[in-house]
Parts: sequence; C-alpha cells; structure tokens
Amino acid sequence: MFRKLGPGVLVAAAFIGPGTVTLCTLAGARFGFTLLWALLLSVIATIVLQEMAARLGIITGQGLADSLFRALKTPWKKVVVVILILGAIVIGNTAYEAGNIGGAVLGLEALFGREYLVWYPWIIGLLAFLLLYRGSYKFLERVFVGLVILMSISFLLTAIITKPDISGIFRGLLVPELPEGGLLTVVGLIGTTVVPYNLFLHASLVKEKWSKENDLVHVRRDAILSIGIGGLISMAIVIVAVAIPEKHISGALDLAKGLEPLYGNAARYFMGIGLFAAGVTSAITAPLAAAYVADSCFRWKAGLKDYRFRGVWMFVLLMGALSLTLEFKPIEIIKFAQVTNGLLLPAVAGLMLWIVNQSDVMGNYTNKRWQNGLALIILVLVLLLGLKSIAGVFGVLS
Repeated sequence: MFRKLGPGVLVAAAFIGPGTVTLCTLAGARFGFTLLWALLLSVIATIVLQEMAARLGIITGQGLADSLFRALKTPWKKVVVVILILGAIVIGNTAYEAGNIGGAVLGLEALFGREYLVWYPWIIGLLAFLLLYRGSYKFLERVFVGLVILMSISFLLTAIITKPDISGIFRGLLVPELPEGGLLTVVGLIGTTVVPYNLFLHASLVKEKWSKENDLVHVRRDAILSIGIGGLISMAIVIVAVAIPEKHISGALDLAKGLEPLYGNAARYFMGIGLFAAGVTSAITAPLAAAYVADSCFRWKAGLKDYRFRGVWMFVLLMGALSLTLEFKPIEIIKFAQVTNGLLLPAVAGLMLWIVNQSDVMGNYTNKRWQNGLALIILVLVLLLGLKSIAGVFGVLS
C-alpha cells in the first residue's frame, strides 16, 4: 500500500501538524467521539479539492499559481492575487513555522525530557534543512512515506491500547451531532485539514512523479489513499483523547502525560514519536510550499536545487527556528496570516473550481456535475471558515 503513495503523502503529512494534533486532542477531550463526523467530512472535502489541484497540475503541466495567472487577464487582478498569495503562503508559513518546529520539540520533550530543551529547535531545524537541501523529490517522498508510517503506527497503537468504545466511534462518524460550544471546534477541524498551501503544493509536486494524462488514475488513487490515511491518524488522536480521565488539558503534550498513569510509559513514548513525526513533516512542507509559491509568483521556473528556491525555504526555516529559540511571538504577522488565509482559501478554491471547468484549459478533463456539486458545498463551508478566521482575529469570535 505504501509503495503506491506519491505527492499525496506530502499533503497528508502537511496537514497532520501540531495544530491538527492539538485541536484533535481538545476535540476528543471535550466532546468525546461526537465530532468524528466533522473529521470525516473534512477528509472528503480535502480529497475533492486536492484531486482538482493535482488534476490541474497533470493536465496543464503548471502549478496552481501559474494557472491562476494565466486565467486572469487583467493586470491589476494579477497583482492582487500575487500579493494575497505571497502574503498568506510565504509570510504566513514563516510565522507558523515556529509552531511546526515547536510540535516536533514537544515530541522530543516527551521522549527525552527538558534537559536539552534549548537545543531541540535547532536539532529539528537542522534535520529539516538537510532533508530539503538534498533537493530530490524521490528522496523527500521516501522520507515522508516513512514519517507517515511512523505517525500511523504511533497514533493508531496508542488508540488501540486505550480500548475505545467501537460503537461510540461509529456513532460519532455516521451520526452528525453539534454539542453546545462545538461549532468553532468543527470549523477548526475542517480548517486544519483543508489547508490553502496544500493546493499549491500538490499541483506543483504531482509533475515531479507523473507527467501523462493516463497517470490520472494513479494521481486519484494516491490522493484518496494518502489523505485517507492522514484522516485516520487524526481520528486516532481524537479517540486517544477520549480516554484521558483528566479533561483539563491544553495541548498535545498534556495528552501524552495524561495517558501515562493508565497505560505506563509506552503510551507516552508512542505519543512522543508521533508528535515528533507530525512536527517534522509540517516543518518541511511549509517552507517547501512557500518556495513553490514564490517560484510561481516570480516566474523563476527554478528547480529544487536552484539558489532562489533554496533561499525561500531557508528563510522560512531559519525564522521559525529563531523565533522559537528567542521565544519571539510574531503576533501581528500571525494575525495578518490568519486574515489572508481566511481570504485565500475560499478565493483559491473558487478560482480553482472555475479553472477546472474551462475546457480550453482542461480539455476533456473538466469537472463532472457531481464533482461541481460537492465542490460548491465545500466552497460554502470554506467561505464560512474564512469568515470565522477573519472575525476571530478582530475579536468578534472568542
């Protein structure tokens, strides 16, 4: 199964970051299995949108940003799109990279304690640097397959040893319920799974592995399998959190510590390994996506080993490690990233839906009616998510 994974595995590994782990932890601790249906919905939405992005990349031979620029004929519209994309993806990923590295640091802290805590960010940063500097898609793919396997084993085994209520899991998956105070958590679960930069990343990476229209069957299988595995990991984290007797937890490390009295050190170590893998994957994909977006926006046509391409991901990675080490919290930048991400996600999803319905661009591979129907439903949800993100920044929502 894992041999058939391709670019989709990077997408799955990207959305299972520290934010997803923390939010799934809180969802399970506060609401039990009740919100598993929201994760299932978000996985389906991600598969639909990522398949569209990957199909666009295969058929046009271009990244998503390139396709957007080609579709928009008016110069001022192109300028607006460039500013929006660069702001949300490059600057936004730089701001959030500290959180990505921080997730991996939590994993190391759970495994080895706090004695060498000051060195953990630089260890993670150096590891990400070495993996990216290698500059080979096939190498990165193998690394991510390995990390996804590691996360799968870690979180699924942790879920199994908690001996969850199987009937409760199926009820949570198949019977949608919205408990009091659960709306923002539902929106958050969708938001941590349907990630804007993954659309750009998938459209660009798919060309690294496949190049022919006949490869679409492999592209779709890869997206369904990879993202499905990612969704399974997220659900396993929710299931683990349900087993915690002490519900006053604030993050993923509390989840690991909360399991220890019941299940011994094994659960803590499994969680530590999973957190480490989740943090590393996001710490790699965020700079990589930023570099691909900058490449498209500035029309560099650069390869993975080009100095400009490397310069972008090095900057994102360095700022993340430095911010975490100095305990610098770029609040204003993060707020800007939240606003632009809130705008970018529905805008990009809408533009992508429009592009994949243009026969002069996609030929015989435009969307089917059922795909458009699903995409429109997702677009409405994504729009609500964007409004929530923007309103939250300005204090409208708590």
